[in-house]
Amino acid sequence: MDRVLLLLVPGLVFVVGLFAYPVLYGLQLSFQPKEGGGFFENYVRFFADPYLRDTIWITLRLALPAALINVVASVPVAYRLRGRVRGKRFLTTVLVVPITLGTVLTAEGLIGYLGPVGWFNKILLGIGLIDEPLRLVHNYWGVLFSLIITGFPFAFLLTLSYLSGIDPSLEKAAATLGADWWRRFRYVTLPLLAPGLAITFCLTFVLAFSVFPSAYLVGLPQGETRVISIAAYESAFRDSDYPLGSAIAMIMAVVMVVVVGLVLLWRSTLYRGATGGKG
Repeated sequence: MDRVLLLLVPGLVFVVGLFAYPVLYGLQLSFQPKEGGGFFENYVRFFADPYLRDTIWITLRLALPAALINVVASVPVAYRLRGRVRGKRFLTTVLVVPITLGTVLTAEGLIGYLGPVGWFNKILLGIGLIDEPLRLVHNYWGVLFSLIITGFPFAFLLTLSYLSGIDPSLEKAAATLGADWWRRFRYVTLPLLAPGLAITFCLTFVLAFSVFPSAYLVGLPQGETRVISIAAYESAFRDSDYPLGSAIAMIMAVVMVVVVGLVLLWRSTLYRGATGGKG
């Protein structure tokens, strides 16, 4: 046996201890109903209750648009900043600042800016565009804005790294053949970038699907933003029904795996050759 492989042991122990064991423990706990019943009682209970079942759709309605918007918005920004641009370091720093703020400060900022007495509504009221404040927080839109703000930096950094791995000479060659900037992007850069965008979408989707603080702070946790993570939390810690909470967490994981699996399946049909760069 190669002794070098022994170096993997600490990492494997870490993964098993902090990931595999909690998942397996939660899985077996989900098959032990608190009030008795069949093996799948907790899962039947979840899907039989519209108030619980609808949390899947509510979470998808938030996570899918947020991930898609972040990926689409990151492409033109990263495309512009991938080369030598004046002030690139400063602009990149500004774009990733939301990572350092966290969801709580982001939520407080949204309430202060988009709330009924926030600057945004004050400006619109002042110039006469609206007669009464727009309702942009403590609802679906507040949570969506929060997910976009906190998720965009990750999407931008990932997209920038994928774009940096595409050899610029490929676009230059297309330009010499008469292709304008749109055709160069459409037929050269985008096909090479698409597999990376699929991975970016998966990561940002998982980040958005696990939304919890934003759904409470700038959403309506018992209404239109009662996401599946809130249902799991309330079942486990408010109702002290840990088996049901574990079952909801397992359902949450399955939904994420299904969406990510579909995206990766689509990714397998895309170009998977060399990009001509170092990335």
